[in-house]
Amino acid sequence: MSDLLFPLPLILLGWAIGGGSPGPATLTICGTSMSLGRARGLQMASGVVLGSAIWGIAAALGFSAIMMSNVWLFNLVRYVGAAYLLYLAGKSLYSAWMGRALKTPKAIRGGAFAKGLMLHLTNPKAVLGWGAIYAVALTPDAQPKSVALLFCALIITSAVVFLGYAFLFSSTPIARGYVRLKRIFDFTFGVLFGAASLKLLTTRLSP
Repeated sequence: MSDLLFPLPLILLGWAIGGGSPGPATLTICGTSMSLGRARGLQMASGVVLGSAIWGIAAALGFSAIMMSNVWLFNLVRYVGAAYLLYLAGKSLYSAWMGRALKTPKAIRGGAFAKGLMLHLTNPKAVLGWGAIYAVALTPDAQPKSVALLFCALIITSAVVFLGYAFLFSSTPIARGYVRLKRIFDFTFGVLFGAASLKLLTTRLSP
């Protein structure tokens, strides 16, 4: 793509490192995969990927600029996302305190997918991240075709990263380790979810 400011492999590498770093999405995928198995982990990861794709399309259409210029909209999404992360933190800490797994209602099918989708859609930093990668990687006069191709490359990279987490952390050795150290994992996830919520609450738009 001639509209790229940097080589595509370099852009995708940076995107993969950023997306795969510890955060609400990766933590949730890891925890779900270890505690509920590969199928649920893949559902969770698929929901996160869809949420990322929605934000990517929104950013391409200029929604990130709208959020930057309308602080109330950014704050609305931010508070919802922070509240959901606090819920996940409380759930994990309660599970660690009780020393047993929290049961997932069997009547809710596809719950992991919906939770993954909600987790990513309530993170306003995601759309800002997409907006930033477009701004950094593309020339100001980039053609719509170049934007679309870059989006496809980035979302495929995200899918590989998030689905890869689900496969990795649902493997038998890691799953067995989770069973042995479940209370430690739950406590760690609870603390990290709480920290992520605090960080989201203290996020401010750049002037």
